Amino acid sequence: MALPSPNLDDRRFQQLVDEAKRYVRQRAPEWTDHNVSDPGVTLIETFAYLVDQLLYRLNRVPDKNYLAFLDLLGIQLYPPSAALADVDFWLSAPQPETVTLPAGTEVTTASGESEEAVVFATTDDLRIVPSELTRLVTSPRTGDLTDRTGTLAEGRDVPCFQATPEPGDALLFGLPTAVPRCVVAVRLDSRVEGVGVDPRQPPLVWEAWDGGRWQLCETDSDSTGGLNRPGEVIVYVPAGHTASLISGIRAGWLRCRVTEPEPGQPFYSESPTVREASVFTVGGTMTVEHAERVTDVPLGASEGVAGQAFRLGRPPVLLDGEPPVVEVSSAEGWQRWEVVEHFGRSGPDDRHVRVDATTGEFAFPPVLREADGTLRACGAVPPKGSRIRVARYRTGGGPAGNVSRGAISVLRSSVPYVARVTNREAARGGVAGETIDNAKLRAPESLRMQERAVTAEDYEIIARQAAPSVRRVRCLPDRDGGGPGAVRVLVVPDAVADEGDRLRFEQLIPSDQVLAAITRTLDERRLIGTRLVVEPPVYQGVTVVARLSAAAGDADRVREAALAALFRHLGPLHGGPDGAGWPFGRPVQYGEVFGVLQRAIGDVLVEEIRMFAADPITGRRGAPVDRIDIGPGALVFSYQHQVVVTEPEPEVRG
Repeated sequence: MALPSPNLDDRRFQQLVDEAKRYVRQRAPEWTDHNVSDPGVTLIETFAYLVDQLLYRLNRVPDKNYLAFLDLLGIQLYPPSAALADVDFWLSAPQPETVTLPAGTEVTTASGESEEAVVFATTDDLRIVPSELTRLVTSPRTGDLTDRTGTLAEGRDVPCFQATPEPGDALLFGLPTAVPRCVVAVRLDSRVEGVGVDPRQPPLVWEAWDGGRWQLCETDSDSTGGLNRPGEVIVYVPAGHTASLISGIRAGWLRCRVTEPEPGQPFYSESPTVREASVFTVGGTMTVEHAERVTDVPLGASEGVAGQAFRLGRPPVLLDGEPPVVEVSSAEGWQRWEVVEHFGRSGPDDRHVRVDATTGEFAFPPVLREADGTLRACGAVPPKGSRIRVARYRTGGGPAGNVSRGAISVLRSSVPYVARVTNREAARGGVAGETIDNAKLRAPESLRMQERAVTAEDYEIIARQAAPSVRRVRCLPDRDGGGPGAVRVLVVPDAVADEGDRLRFEQLIPSDQVLAAITRTLDERRLIGTRLVVEPPVYQGVTVVARLSAAAGDADRVREAALAALFRHLGPLHGGPDGAGWPFGRPVQYGEVFGVLQRAIGDVLVEEIRMFAADPITGRRGAPVDRIDIGPGALVFSYQHQVVVTEPEPEVRG
């Protein structure tokens, strides 16, 4: 059985005749006799017959020629992209000197019996800088900064905030120097206990000064209960941390600041105090990528003619980060040639080169013959006999690098004083290389758009091309204050769930790099006057509380099946009726949730279902409802579903 061939044009004889007659009515309305006896109609049918034969022959063009047409149009397969993750490198003990991890330090996942380890490498040098506490400064919201270092050295208690704390009060910690990308432990000995706050969620945030503003720091293992008892806080310092002058004191500054309490959150009734304080570096954080850096790869020698092409032995070439570096030898040494997208703007002396990332082919500029017979060079040609090499490039990538949180746990490279590694968030961004079938579908879209974003579909297609790692893109008019001509592009990243389909809210927020890449690409292609906003969608939390009745001994299985069905169906990535993600703007209804549960648990009785609209950030939820409306630019998010399964009581026999 022959494979189905592509139908390039499905118009037939009668359709061509009808189209020609409609065109005649527009261009020659005085011609009103369209009967078959009219000589003009005879000519139309004759030409339609000839065109029909041409279309028949065109549709018999083999698939190889179709791919050749795509090649003439400049359609190239997209290469894979590498997954990225932030990995924490923990020291075996605080060190007196800086510990440096060079770029390319390798870490891996733990290998198993059925799967190989996935290798990652750091993208830059990581310097784990030692630190200590040199200054302690209190900063009330409405007052001057006060240096409390001497008071602390005397062993006296230092009030962290005002006697009656207010949002904005802060306690500043001065370090000898900045510690960007480091993990520091702040150890405190506090005297006051029970000052009104909930130790599990104190109204505090930790921040680092970057020279212009305070950046929020992630924290972990806060055993102080909101500065109420002796303990320590692990603070992850961001990359922008900078030593600066504050109140005449130069240091690398961190601070603990009081925030506005959420509704229902307990607040301070009096200020906690600090009797002893110390700061020391316990590790560092660096971005790793699922890619391998290859250096000094010879391509061959130039023959001194235009249009030369050389191919790498280890494709593909990753283009989602640092571009490959191509160098040509000369009398002065190695000269770098710039990798460009095309030669359309290259002058005769420009040292440019193109790369086909999928095949690993590097092509040098050709020479074109103009209409008058003259030759035009599209770039410089490497001299004859000169050696050509790729000084460095990245290869690898693919979806195998999208590993879950905590999966990266093995230090492959030997680094002194580093005891363990771990990733706090799942690695994401790994995408497989484009297939030929997808390129065939993309070609008509590229021809139609011509690198211009006009319709909503154009914005969505270009956004996916700019960031292949995103899972969903939706373009809507921005009616919330944007005015006419304003466009909102909503981006949903791909994410790896920690357990089943149970995603955490922070996993659904795209990274700043992804948003910047999409914004930059769309900004170059939008119409003049169009205002553009690229952001994540609004997520409407949904909590389902269900009560089920199961047979004796079957409660655990029924509960897990019901929870899995709820998290899977009410999800932005794999939920919805078709499993492709919850549709934008689709409401959540009682009957649909009932059906999902009933299909998941079989003949088990569903006693009661209650639905609540919830805020996934604050955790607040409203009254039970039968329908939760979702805005046109919003998606659902499963938030803390609860399933209670009751079993019949055993019969008591007398």
